[in-house]
Amino acid sequence: MADIRSYMKEKEKREQKQAGYREKIARHKLASVYRILLVAAALAAVVAIVVVQYRKHVYTEYDTISSVERETASGAVDVKLGNAVLTYSKDGAHCTDAKGSVRWNQTFEMQDARLSISGDTVAIGDYNGRSIYVANSEEILGEITTTRPIRAIAASAGGYVAAVLADTDVTRINIYKYDGKIVYEGQAHMDNSGYPLAIGLSPGGELLGVVYALADAGTLKTTVAFYNLGEVGDNVSDNFVSFWSYSDLLIPYIQFMNDSTSFAVGDGMVIVYSGNHKPVPMAGDLYSREVQSVHFSDRYVGLVYVSDNSEHRYQMVVYDTADRSAESVMDKKSFYFDIDYKDIFFGRDNFVVYNEKECQIITLDGAEKFRGEFLKNVRLMLPMGNAYRYQLVTENSIDTIQLK
Repeated sequence: MADIRSYMKEKEKREQKQAGYREKIARHKLASVYRILLVAAALAAVVAIVVVQYRKHVYTEYDTISSVERETASGAVDVKLGNAVLTYSKDGAHCTDAKGSVRWNQTFEMQDARLSISGDTVAIGDYNGRSIYVANSEEILGEITTTRPIRAIAASAGGYVAAVLADTDVTRINIYKYDGKIVYEGQAHMDNSGYPLAIGLSPGGELLGVVYALADAGTLKTTVAFYNLGEVGDNVSDNFVSFWSYSDLLIPYIQFMNDSTSFAVGDGMVIVYSGNHKPVPMAGDLYSREVQSVHFSDRYVGLVYVSDNSEHRYQMVVYDTADRSAESVMDKKSFYFDIDYKDIFFGRDNFVVYNEKECQIITLDGAEKFRGEFLKNVRLMLPMGNAYRYQLVTENSIDTIQLK
């Protein structure tokens, strides 16, 4: 009996000792968790402070990281072509990379050169001419020869080109591959569909958008029509998949933002269309002021007006086509700026306004990130992909800069 009592006491002591160990281990683990949480909270606070300071910081200067020389002919114009610079005039065009090396050169004679750029592909045609040159940022792809005078062109990133061609009784709308092969032929009759005011081609080349204007019994009617050149369009007459008519609305502009989104700008309304195969109106917005210029990316559309605020010169209303708060309503924001701008382009979360002498960068949250003057006269400003790093194309150089 004494042995049993002794055994039970020893067992109870061991259990108490083990319980004490477990309690100490639990307290140690809990203390470790608290320390980790405190460190994480401290790091989060530091990150939050850095983010807030970054968002509030306004750059006013920049460092020139590198500079290469270039030569520019009198009367030439510089435009962005992918990650390169396209320079063109009446006598020809050439493409230059960031290091100033000429990737390709094409001579021609044009009285009124018309350009259409999609991604890193460009089509260059002469209004009333019969030749269209197609190239990308790496090489010349080919030349298209038309049988009738050119009125308008639209390029796709895949190397297809749509062209409006004048004729005696009809207006022809053809689509060519960059090597000159015709892949689609269409006709527009004035007494039926009307005259094609504007055309747009999706980056992949599958969708063609055409804006027709028709005067019917003293009333102007504009129709936005879409043609599908893929398998879906092969199953319908003339590849005609959808159309939308608007009374008393003139629409001189249509543009594809990506393969599934396009938009049209009229004299009182902007309409966004959605669909990879049969586009339909996704959203629209009415306005009563005159649009000064149109700017877009693969997601945003910006319409610039003369400012309605006497303290500023211009106002840009930006539509986010990927963010709708309700059906048929796009998210839009209004921004003011004062630069007599040469160009405006969108970044991932901001837009850049600039002219030859100065620049302003505004985030899509409304914060000003940069306001400053250039050290040289700038012909073209290009984003570099990195945070606030850009290329400045001047008459004699291509400078890579970093804002500070």
